[in-house]
Amino acid sequence: MEKLDKKLPIHLEFLGGGLAGVSEISLLYPLDVLKTRMQIQVGSQQYKSFVDCFFQIVKGEGTSRLYRGIAAPIMVEAPKRAVKFAANGAYGPLYKKLFNEEKMTQKLSILTGVSAGCTEAVVIAPFELVKIRMQAIENIGRYHSTFDCARDILKTHGLKGFLRGMEATVWRHAWWNGGFFGSIFWVRSHIPKSDNHKTVLLNNFIAGSIGGTIGTILNTPFDVVKTRIQSSRITNEWTLSHLLRLARTEGASSLYKGFWPKVLRLGPGGGILLLVFEQYKVLMAPYALQC
Repeated sequence: MEKLDKKLPIHLEFLGGGLAGVSEISLLYPLDVLKTRMQIQVGSQQYKSFVDCFFQIVKGEGTSRLYRGIAAPIMVEAPKRAVKFAANGAYGPLYKKLFNEEKMTQKLSILTGVSAGCTEAVVIAPFELVKIRMQAIENIGRYHSTFDCARDILKTHGLKGFLRGMEATVWRHAWWNGGFFGSIFWVRSHIPKSDNHKTVLLNNFIAGSIGGTIGTILNTPFDVVKTRIQSSRITNEWTLSHLLRLARTEGASSLYKGFWPKVLRLGPGGGILLLVFEQYKVLMAPYALQC
C-alpha cells in the first residue's frame, strides 16, 4: 500500500492525480497569493513579511482577494496533478528498461520526477500565466474575471502570448518534481514498513511533506523568475540569464522571495497530494483488477 510505483490503469491514475490536486489547492490557495505578491515586489517597500502581506490584503482588499485567480488553477489542477502522477508512473518502467534496472533506484526516482515535471509544465504554463496576472496587485482593477484576463492576453498577444514564461515553468517543475519524487523514494526506504492503515497514511503524509519541502527549496529561485516574467514586469528573457541578473541587482536573497508562504503551502501540500493519491489507489485497487 505504500509503494508509489504500484500501477493502476492510466485513466485511473489520471483521475486520482486530479482529485489529489484539487484537494490540495482548495485548502492552501491563499498561501499561493501571498507568495506571488511577495515575489513580484522589488525590494521590501510594501510587504515586510508574508504575515504583513496577509493582513494588508485582508484589511485593504478584503478576504476574497486571497482567492483571486483561483479559477485558472482549479481548471488546470486536475489535469496538472493527473499528468504529474501519471507521467511519473509511466516514466518509471521506461527508465528501468532503458537502464536495465529491475527495481526503482534513487537516481531513477529523481529522473522520473524531473521528466514528469517537464511534462506537467507544458500543460499548465498558460494557466499559470493567467493566475499570476490575476494575483498581481497592479492588475486588480484591470481584469473583471479570469476569463476577462485570458481574453485580454489573447487579444493583445495572440495565442503565442500564452506561452510567456513556458521555459521558466519547465525549470520550476523539473526541479520541484525531481526533489519531490526523489525525496519520497529516500524517505520510504528509511521508514519502517507497516501494515497498519493509520501508520501508512501518516508515513505517506510525512514522505509527501518532506518531498514538498525539498522540492520547494530547490525550485523557488526558478519560481521567482517565472513569476516576474509572467507578471509582465520584465521582458520574456531566458530563465538562467534573468536569475543571474536578479541575484546581481537585488541580492541572492531575492531568489527566495515568497519562500515561507510557498513552503508552508507545498510542504504540507505535498503531504496532502501523496496521501490523497495513495489512498485513492487503495480504494480503486479492486476496480483496477477488472480493467
